[in-house]
Amino acid sequence: MAGSPERLSWPGIRVRIPRYQQIACLMAVGLWAGAAPAWKAPAQLGLGELQVLELREADPARPGLPRPTVEDRLGPLRLRSLEPLPDGRGWRFQVQALEPGLAVIPALDLGNGQRSPELRLDVPRTIPFGGPWVGFGGGNEDLLPAIPFPWASASLWLLPPLGLAAWAVRRWRKGSAKRHLHHVAHTFRRHWPPAGRDRAALDAAHALGRDLLAARFGDAARAWGPAEFQARDLDPWDQWVKSLDAARFGRTEPPFPAPEPLVAALDARGNRKGNA
Repeated sequence: MAGSPERLSWPGIRVRIPRYQQIACLMAVGLWAGAAPAWKAPAQLGLGELQVLELREADPARPGLPRPTVEDRLGPLRLRSLEPLPDGRGWRFQVQALEPGLAVIPALDLGNGQRSPELRLDVPRTIPFGGPWVGFGGGNEDLLPAIPFPWASASLWLLPPLGLAAWAVRRWRKGSAKRHLHHVAHTFRRHWPPAGRDRAALDAAHALGRDLLAARFGDAARAWGPAEFQARDLDPWDQWVKSLDAARFGRTEPPFPAPEPLVAALDARGNRKGNA
């Protein structure tokens, strides 16, 4: 019978509890175990935006919820902060969705025998499929955005290196004549005076000397003779040309001049004005 008492016994203790009280206790325990906190959340989460979710104990007759056991993530959502509600009845989660699609927050163990219900939230993409990837939600099928090249600013940044390069080229071209003169003078010093007095050795030495004169005074100097050398105060070169002419006929006078006075005469003549 529903109203008949039920005898419960423990060692040394006998208690009679009516059956309707047993049923009421079982129902209360079932309601307590089956009750779950309630989520308060928007219908959708903005991708990449900070959103607030609330987990609250809806029954005012029950105590507030203990702190959920979560760390840095709330399901697929990034957990940015967790703080209690002002009335102490639950918790406020600040989350951020970093992936589009359906975000499923599993049931949370609250540590007091209660579990939160599962929460499903839609996280829409910020761009349509196949569109330019200019925001969150881009995938392998999306197009990269067209980014124009900043020609104006790039041109401004190129001006200093271009100016430096132009100055370097101009300086290099300006010094090319001096470098050529130095190279020809060095070659002339190595091969003057000629090693022999045969016609081939004399012609080779004569060609090197004419190359040195042309490097200093221009191609017209290749045809200069004693009169031109005397007119330009190039006495060592006057002796040079006369010594070569004498050597071709087997004479030793005048002797070959040393290379140092020949090169020094060119350097001294280069410091004067009115060179021919």
